[in-house]
Amino acid sequence: MTLPKFIICIDGTFRLGMVNQHKHLLKPGDQCIGGGYYHFDFVSNRIILDRESYDFGRPKWYLLEVLKVPSTYRGIRIVYKYDDGFHDDFKAAIKREQNQACLDSAEREQFRTEFNVSEELQIEYYD
Repeated sequence: MTLPKFIICIDGTFRLGMVNQHKHLLKPGDQCIGGGYYHFDFVSNRIILDRESYDFGRPKWYLLEVLKVPSTYRGIRIVYKYDDGFHDDFKAAIKREQNQACLDSAEREQFRTEFNVSEELQIEYYD
């Protein structure tokens, strides 16, 4: 059964599609560093990423500085939602939290549950 899945590769490539397995999103020579599932939130203009790939595990965002996104998704924010309550590949957001002493409690809670990919990584677009 095909499901909406995504992967990220070590070169920063972000790929998503309706596939049976995450490995079906790979191209020859790709080195995948994680993946998961996605859905579109049209109201807030976001792609919500969550969970983890059975083939490649949870995305290792901390290995990337640039995310290469298909140009079709230009202008859409990308957010990864954690479901574990604690995770170690969240370094950029924690650093940001430490730099902003005046965060309200709701924003602090958001840091514990999601990683705003569009803000924490540089985004480049490809065709």
